[in-house]
Amino acid sequence: MHAPGNGPVFAIYYSVLAAFGVPANLVTIVILSRGRCGLSRCITYYLVSMAVMDLLVIVTAVILSRLRAIYFPVSFLSTTPGCSMVIVLSCASRDSSVWLTVAFTFDRFVAICYQQLKTKYCTERISAVLIGTVSILFCLKNIPFYFIYEPTYIIDNIPWYCTIREISYISVPWRVFDWLDRMLTPCLPFILIFLLNVATVRHILSASSARRRLRVQSNGHNQRDPEMESRRRSIILLFAISGSFLLLWLTYVVNFLFVQITGNNYSIGANSNSPTFILQESGYMLQLLSSCTNTCIYAGTQTKFRGELKDAIKYVFTPITKWHKQ
Repeated sequence: MHAPGNGPVFAIYYSVLAAFGVPANLVTIVILSRGRCGLSRCITYYLVSMAVMDLLVIVTAVILSRLRAIYFPVSFLSTTPGCSMVIVLSCASRDSSVWLTVAFTFDRFVAICYQQLKTKYCTERISAVLIGTVSILFCLKNIPFYFIYEPTYIIDNIPWYCTIREISYISVPWRVFDWLDRMLTPCLPFILIFLLNVATVRHILSASSARRRLRVQSNGHNQRDPEMESRRRSIILLFAISGSFLLLWLTYVVNFLFVQITGNNYSIGANSNSPTFILQESGYMLQLLSSCTNTCIYAGTQTKFRGELKDAIKYVFTPITKWHKQ
């Protein structure tokens, strides 16, 4: 974990992020849970769980961590137990969100590339089990973070703020844990999502070309393919979600590789104007932004979701408009 920037730019950015991210994810959860978007229940389970985790990321990592530090620097959450708990919750929700994106990408990879396996793997039961397993595993995995911090100050026997214990820098088990944490999120998911999308694209191009040749041979001319049309919606959704993840986490991954190669980390000596600080803080800012983008993706790629979103907006603002006219 790192100390977030506390300047006015950061205050505005994180305030906007919270103001948009919380209602956007809540609306997404409600709309998808109603099951009127024309998506299978298996896909819906993944998207709802991802929205829930994204909401938790906004609440814990943005509101209870960064905004709390900016606007309420002294509070219960500023005590060592309080801030340690917030760190554990934010890491758990972040990891769960990332790996649910991996699970969703793999589910769509199986559905598109392996039709025989699709009926066994792409089911409501399997998706529910995977979502529960991912959530539980990453909650347990992040518990050690609670014990890695010590008080920065002790005033009237009350421990305040969180400082990483010195032993974590020299202890082999802690260093191994830190390295595994960085590899599990986001390096390994980044690689898996990229490779799964490459394999999916290759299969789609190959299958589309083969189906087009068969249809031309059987019908004598190229006709519209209903099966390929029905797949297009889930394919666009898959690429939009995974592509957004790759783009928004790219800076974070580049910074991680930079720190591992050079050992140069802004938290141990650099100032807020240094390129190292800008790179690292930009990575965290874009990473948190990824928890707000899926609603925009659904609205842009899913016609029925867009319709449901319009109805929800009308439902909220119609009474306000009538009241204002009166």
